Amino acid sequence: MRKIADCRDYPSVSGCTLTISGEEDEVVRAATEHAISVHEHTDSPELREQIRAMLKNEEVPQHA
Repeated sequence: MRKIADCRDYPSVSGCTLTISGEEDEVVRAATEHAISVHEHTDSPELREQIRAMLKNEEVPQHA
């Protein structure tokens, strides 16, 4: 199942609205890079686990 990381779920000073979706490992990797470069977090195993825990399942629209 595809996963989503959505910055809108976590208010920030920058008011970031980025949403990242894809396979879980891809999203964790991209969201970690984003958190470091945009939100000035420090890369760590703990950061990656926090991001992984915040992921949501992507809801796929059902076609009629």
